[in-house]
Amino acid sequence: MRCLVTGGGGFLGSHLAEALLTRGHTVAVVDDLFRGRKANMVDFKAMPDFTFVLGDCSDVEKLEKAEEKMNGVDIIFHLAAINGTRYFHERPDLVIDVNIKTTETVVKFASDKGARLVFTSSPEAFGLQSEMPMGENLDSIFPSPHNHFRHSYGASKYLGEIIVQYAVKERGLDGRIIRPFNGYGPRLMGNEHGQVTAIFLHQCQRGENITLHGDGSQTRCFTWYNDLIDGIISLGELDEGLDGSNLQGASFNIGSTDEVSISRIAELALEVTGADVEIVMTEGHPGDSTRRIPDISAAREALGWASTVDISEGMLRCWEWIQAE
Repeated sequence: MRCLVTGGGGFLGSHLAEALLTRGHTVAVVDDLFRGRKANMVDFKAMPDFTFVLGDCSDVEKLEKAEEKMNGVDIIFHLAAINGTRYFHERPDLVIDVNIKTTETVVKFASDKGARLVFTSSPEAFGLQSEMPMGENLDSIFPSPHNHFRHSYGASKYLGEIIVQYAVKERGLDGRIIRPFNGYGPRLMGNEHGQVTAIFLHQCQRGENITLHGDGSQTRCFTWYNDLIDGIISLGELDEGLDGSNLQGASFNIGSTDEVSISRIAELALEVTGADVEIVMTEGHPGDSTRRIPDISAAREALGWASTVDISEGMLRCWEWIQAE
């Protein structure tokens, strides 16, 4: 298939593009490299069926250029978005503007071209959901923005899902939605705008103390990147679910069901690196969820999906990659 990957220069997007190429698909990436990096595409940029288009995914001309390079498009994997907790608080206007505009443009483009669309949403689309594990059809709960802007990202993903579902119902788009839970692995950003597993490992590499937000009791289900990629590709490749279900308009949570505290992630960072540093508690970002656990029963039945790598093994693999880099 001819696959267009928006945000394909980022952590998850670059792994997705690489995996699609190794499976024999033709791939074009569109990315403005705001968070993505050319270095993430080094391993596959010379492959004959790969094209990179530098540009904003809200610019339909960039999408058309990618389509032209592939002589058509069969499926679009839409990952382009601004992520990173610091951005949610520091630039909520930018987060909302970019995430909504890119999704509007990509959804219309997919509808016009008759292409299948896989929209990568997020568990953040559920807001401050207390019901665990989180099923596909939970109500979204967003607190008042009077005190913080934490949910600028989650709200943008929620609205993105509405845009997709509207196009499914009104324009016949073959749109599908997937929500990866806390992906981690090689190429994950470890700077101040990155994610927690990489931040802790890079702090250890630099000989800096590990900085916990709050007391570290908040929990997540960290999911190895290759497991997430398998789920995303399966949702794109399948015409119908393995259980015979209709995938048009369907949404799926994919994530490990192993609930791990952030303080445990800090301890694992110390264990795998052997760094002589301390774990220090600092003031966290306001509005942080205390727990986040996926119900993956729908993905297991329709996609045959399950996570395979536990967090201890995954953290060790990440550290080995950082050292090799």
